Amino acid sequence: MPVENDREMLRKASLSIGEIKAFVRELGIEPTQALTKTSEQKAPTSMLWFWMQRAGTLALSGPIDVRLAIGFSEIKEKIPLEQVYRVDGYSVYYRQGNEFADSRSVTTPSFAREAAVRRVTVVIHEDLHGDGNFNLPWEIEESLITPLGALAALEFFKRKAEPGNLQAARALLDEERQLSRELNQLVAAAEQSFRDEDIDSAKQKIAAMIPAFPIYERHFQRQIAGQHPGTVIEAKLSHDLAYYRHYDRIVGLYERNGDLPGLVRDLRRISKEMLPHEVTAFLVSLEQVKQTVAARLR
Repeated sequence: MPVENDREMLRKASLSIGEIKAFVRELGIEPTQALTKTSEQKAPTSMLWFWMQRAGTLALSGPIDVRLAIGFSEIKEKIPLEQVYRVDGYSVYYRQGNEFADSRSVTTPSFAREAAVRRVTVVIHEDLHGDGNFNLPWEIEESLITPLGALAALEFFKRKAEPGNLQAARALLDEERQLSRELNQLVAAAEQSFRDEDIDSAKQKIAAMIPAFPIYERHFQRQIAGQHPGTVIEAKLSHDLAYYRHYDRIVGLYERNGDLPGLVRDLRRISKEMLPHEVTAFLVSLEQVKQTVAARLR
C-alpha cells in the first residue's frame, strides 16, 4: 500500500481542523486562527519554551518564577536543541513545539501524522487559549483548559460516532485524571521534603519518590528525555502543576451532568484577580453546588 505523501496528509488534516473548529463554536468556544493554515500555505513557526523555578521551591501559591518563549522561523524538527546548561540557583525545564495559540502556528506534516485524538485535543486546547474564551494568568488558564480540551475531544468523537477514537479519548482522559491525582500527591510530598531537608537531599528524595507514581513517572520521563533529571525537578513539577492541578476535579464536575457548554460558562466566571487558592475554593464551591442539585434531582 503506497505511503500517503505530505501534501495529501496536510489536505486531510486541514479539512479535519475546519470541522473541529466548527464543532467548538457549538460548545460556546470561539475558534482562533491557530493551525488553520498548513505549512504549504504559510511559512511555519515553532516555539522554544523555558520554565525556571528557584532551587528548593515549587510554584504552589503563585506563578512559576521565570517563564519565557523564543520563536523560530522553522519547525522544531529542524532546530534540535542539544543542551541547556545549568543555571545557578534555578531548576530548568524546556519544551519545543510547532503547535501554540497563535495564528503563526500552522499545521505541519508531523502534526498531520499525529493520532486523531491528539490532533483534536491540541486544536481545541489552543482555541481555548483565545482571549475570547479565557484571558487569565498562564498557570491558571492552563489548569482550566487542559481538562476542557480533553473533554471537548471526547464530545467531538461522540458526535462523530467513531468508537475507536472515542475509546482512545476516554482512555486518555482517564489516564490524565490519574496523572492529576498522582501529581498532586507527589507535589504535597515534595513540598514537605523541601521544608524538612537541605535542597540536594530533598531533590534526591523526590526523584526517588517518582516511580511510586507510575502514570506520572511515564509522563515525566517522556517529557524530560535529553534533559538533566537532577536539575529539572522543581521546574517540571511546577510546570505540570499548572496543567494538571485541577484536572481531576474539573472532569468530575463534567461527569455530574455531562453539560460541557455549561461547564465552560461556569469556569469563565474565574477572574484574573483570583489567586490559585481562590480558584481552588471556587471549584470546590462549584462542586458542592453540583452535588446539591444532583441530590435534589434524585
